[in-house]
Amino acid sequence: MIEYTQLQHKKVLVLGLAKSGVAASELLHQLGAFVTVNDSKPFEDNPQAQSLLQKGITVICGRHPEDLLDEGFELIVKNPGIPYSNPVITDALDRNIPIITEVELAYLISEAPFIGITGTNGKTTTTTLVYEMLKNGNRNPLIAGNIGTVACGVAMNATKEDVIVTELSSFQLMGIETFKPKIAILTNLFDAHLDYHGTFEEYAEAKFNITKNQDESDWLIYNANQQILKQYVEKAKAIKVPFNSEKRTEEGISADANQIYWQGEPYIERSNIALPGKHNLENILAALAACILHGCEKEKMVEVLKTFSGVRHRTQFVREWNGRKIYNDSKATNCLATKVALDAFTEPTVLIAGGLDRGHSFDELRDSMKNVISVVAYGETKTRLLEFAKSCGVDNTTEALDVEDAVQKAASISNPGNIILLSPACASWDQYPNFEVRGDLFIDAVMKLK
Repeated sequence: MIEYTQLQHKKVLVLGLAKSGVAASELLHQLGAFVTVNDSKPFEDNPQAQSLLQKGITVICGRHPEDLLDEGFELIVKNPGIPYSNPVITDALDRNIPIITEVELAYLISEAPFIGITGTNGKTTTTTLVYEMLKNGNRNPLIAGNIGTVACGVAMNATKEDVIVTELSSFQLMGIETFKPKIAILTNLFDAHLDYHGTFEEYAEAKFNITKNQDESDWLIYNANQQILKQYVEKAKAIKVPFNSEKRTEEGISADANQIYWQGEPYIERSNIALPGKHNLENILAALAACILHGCEKEKMVEVLKTFSGVRHRTQFVREWNGRKIYNDSKATNCLATKVALDAFTEPTVLIAGGLDRGHSFDELRDSMKNVISVVAYGETKTRLLEFAKSCGVDNTTEALDVEDAVQKAASISNPGNIILLSPACASWDQYPNFEVRGDLFIDAVMKLK
């Protein structure tokens, strides 16, 4: 951690706790700031706030006082999930109080450079791949950000020899001022989080904050298959490195049916890749480009590609059972995610799907059902899903009580050479607290198959 003194004796408000708020509060306290934490959860039910109070940090819990900002705060570190429509935030903007997220704080104190990864889909897989390949190549990576480890906590212990591989959400990127990754990756851009951002344009601008402070000494890796990105990428000052999963190109990194190319030259044969799917090929190309630019050896990257079977709950290969390959894609809580998963396979597929019924249509999946031979449905949407499957020409349909029962039924109706895929197309909350629990129960059931 560098010696950062600009926050010493300054009054800083940390708004919202969770992991990022706790880490930011502790770091600010260590930097000599006068820290006040404000969290909506009552103090008696808030062990995080209780712990911070014991360390000498001022804590206001259970409410957001109307006169909170009268204390004269010079900076606010905001939990990324708190929208800018929050009354405290709108009041702060009116008073011209700077508002950042803890990612900005991490950058201010870090000795290590950053590799920043954002996009609508594929962030976690790309981030994990970059980390695993750099780790295998002894390049001293640390992993942080939206993937589960708080960036400022990681940055406190990082050295110049390290590199911080950081998954970044649009919420986090809205709260940066000087954050400047040495390498930035933009995987793709689709409509998302419009309830938070209001419009697609505001969402896209938030994503492109990842490159706003980059200059000619930095790199921006982006998806050349998406035309919508071009108008934004043209504004970037960084060296542009496109990735193209559809054809060989002379620029950046690209692929055809058999080969991956770097700057137009053959680099790695695609037969080395274990992870299926066009969307994963895009993630692989982006990750490879970042690792090449960071100086990782090709052989070390290939070793990872041969064995990497996916991030947990994201088209994750679980096991091969009696000639069937079984995948866990519990993270697919909407039709778009399930469509991407289905498009990853050409083999006959038994689809396990279902969950919370929000009333949305499944028609978005229709063109991707061509290889689906059976559907096992569970949860609130099971009846609608089975009706939809039959409308797509899938006659072999079965109801299940839950994902564990669905595994047994899918195993019994499938044949050697089939894919069994859990990709729910629905949220989990009708039966499970989150998609992770749903996916873990699926994996357990798969591993128990005789």
